[in-house]
Amino acid sequence: MKRIYLMTPGPSPVPPLVREALGREMIHHRTEEFKEILTRVAKGLQYVFCTENPVLILASSGTGAMEASVSNFLSPNEKVMVIDGGKFGERWKEIAQSYQLEVLEYKVEWGEAPDPDYVKDQLDKNPDIKAVFTTLCETSTGTVYDIERIAQLTKARDTITVVDAISGLGQDKLLTDQWNVDVVVSGSQKGLMLPPGVSFISVSQKAEKFMQRSTLAKYYFDLKKALKSYQKNDTPYTSAVSLIVGLDVSLRLIQEEGREARWQRFSKLAHATQEAVRAMGLSLFSRKPSNSVTAIVSPPGIKSSELVKKLRREYGLSIAGGQAEYKDKIFRIAHMGWINEQDMIVCFSLLEKVMKELGYTSNVGASTQRLGEVLYA
Repeated sequence: MKRIYLMTPGPSPVPPLVREALGREMIHHRTEEFKEILTRVAKGLQYVFCTENPVLILASSGTGAMEASVSNFLSPNEKVMVIDGGKFGERWKEIAQSYQLEVLEYKVEWGEAPDPDYVKDQLDKNPDIKAVFTTLCETSTGTVYDIERIAQLTKARDTITVVDAISGLGQDKLLTDQWNVDVVVSGSQKGLMLPPGVSFISVSQKAEKFMQRSTLAKYYFDLKKALKSYQKNDTPYTSAVSLIVGLDVSLRLIQEEGREARWQRFSKLAHATQEAVRAMGLSLFSRKPSNSVTAIVSPPGIKSSELVKKLRREYGLSIAGGQAEYKDKIFRIAHMGWINEQDMIVCFSLLEKVMKELGYTSNVGASTQRLGEVLYA
């Protein structure tokens, strides 16, 4: 049986200690034993999110938390701004439209980052905008956004900043409280090193006021219920028990390493990946690359979907292709969560091999040599 290498931007690899925790005997979610775990998890999530505010847990994928962050802070027909620079900015737009909100779309070219000055101009022209929805790392393009500057623009307005950090949390720096970010959404299967199935929402005091006046319909994703249960160290409905038990371990691993150390490590991994790409004679797709995922332009004559399929089927290496109109034009390699230096070396060794099999020639070993030069300097 061939070895499996998971280098996709979600799901990402799960550490052995977390896998062990996931396999423990089931416990009931309305017990003191589970509440003790929730106590540790609540503090650990605040640490990772860089906030003193509540971080609520939902039994859903990250998209469930995205929907909850639309339905819980707004009312019918209110105006929102959506920064759409890729597939997940587009998802913000689709969710907002499904709730009949008035969407002012800031369309950003794929691979580019939004201009905070343009955001400011639109907020000045549209003082009735109640929320700005954006992403920390636009996963489809491997682009990191300037959340600090965007959040500063809404600080003194009757507007909240809502950030999708599903891919970026843990790798791309995000100082939620210090930057005055009102709502941060994330998921379990990326930087938090768990299987999919649990999502998270941090809620600032300002956002909580928006929550209290929101009249959009919600039931299962009613954050008022979640916040009420949170204050009692509980969840309103059945908890994803095993995932939260695993989360307790993954958060401990993150805290032992330290969030600043992790930011530095993933910054180095990202830089090494970018240098390896250039050593192969390939180009980066993003003009502002993320520390979580690198998007690479597929060379002429090679469809990225064919490259991705061949790597997975023949060599056990899973990377991601492009999405939408870039399906056959780019491919994406993750460096997040449990992914480490050795994984990157294996990844580029196999990438060079398969690219050669598909007709692309480059200096053999150039990418892994450059990786080593950067990683072990």
